[in-house]
Amino acid sequence: MEFRYLGNSGLKISEITYGNWLTHGSQVENETATQCVRAALDAGISTFDTADTYANTAAESVLGEALKGERRESLEIFTKVYWPTGPQGKNDVGLSRKHVMESINGSLQRLQTDYVDLYQAHRYDTETPLEETMQAFADIVRQGKALYIGVSEWTADQIRAGHALSQELGFQLISSQPQYSMLWRVIEDEVVPTSRELGISQIVWSPVAQGVLTGKYKPGQKPPEGSRATDEKGGANMIKRFMNDDVLTRVQDLQPVADELGLSMAQLAVAWVLQNDNVAAALIGASRPEQVHENVKAAGVTIPAEVMAKIDDVLGDVVERDAGKTAETAPKKRPV
Repeated sequence: MEFRYLGNSGLKISEITYGNWLTHGSQVENETATQCVRAALDAGISTFDTADTYANTAAESVLGEALKGERRESLEIFTKVYWPTGPQGKNDVGLSRKHVMESINGSLQRLQTDYVDLYQAHRYDTETPLEETMQAFADIVRQGKALYIGVSEWTADQIRAGHALSQELGFQLISSQPQYSMLWRVIEDEVVPTSRELGISQIVWSPVAQGVLTGKYKPGQKPPEGSRATDEKGGANMIKRFMNDDVLTRVQDLQPVADELGLSMAQLAVAWVLQNDNVAAALIGASRPEQVHENVKAAGVTIPAEVMAKIDDVLGDVVERDAGKTAETAPKKRPV
């Protein structure tokens, strides 16, 4: 396993980070989830990412139980706050001081730890003053409940404003967690340059584009039963943008590129995002331990410049680059 610094901090994380969105506490039985975590640890992964909203808090509980007994100082545990986790009370959502302070306490209890290494704003809250949110984060850091602060799916302007306040308040905003893959590159023109300037790294989710870049979805064929594309609870809406024959044909054309490098399609996709020097880690999930063992082989892979260019040629105009879609998954208002 290779390790990278997160932002301009002294914190090193595994460049393959294990995430349990869509799996732990919902799609995968707890015993299998624990086996996946053990596989990650055995493969050298030390960094684990979750969120209070995943499986309505169950994902945090499963991860906390799976990591119990591990040396805490050897792990980096990340979680997030924003989305509702309870009966949708009027303050049970967003980034108000009330919700943030209550959420960190619940997360720590479920994760069975005294602190998280990184606490992330899961989306930008348009209905709470940014100053209120950042003050709450500052207090959480001072209380020792989180060591660093990050954001997820924020625009470049939002990141810049948040970073300025973190500097004033005396804590480190060191990471951004956006969607990023060969097919979805909307962060490259604005978020990445701004982040580089401010000393912020990307921890990217969906590097295999919801499974599309594994090559398992074939043009002209129905998605396999039980796959992400057929599971309405498992991100089917997010994968739909890629489920057309033009995209799927181009993805199939990547197979010779992967073969040339001696990689599987999934490994190629994960290795590709790690070629970006602003990416500190690629998030991978797993529904069985074998998937962990496969994906970690992308660590430390260097893709030659001519192969990177070939990938661009193969995918052509099916790549989404519109920076205006950076916060596409961010609600204009808090969910009710």
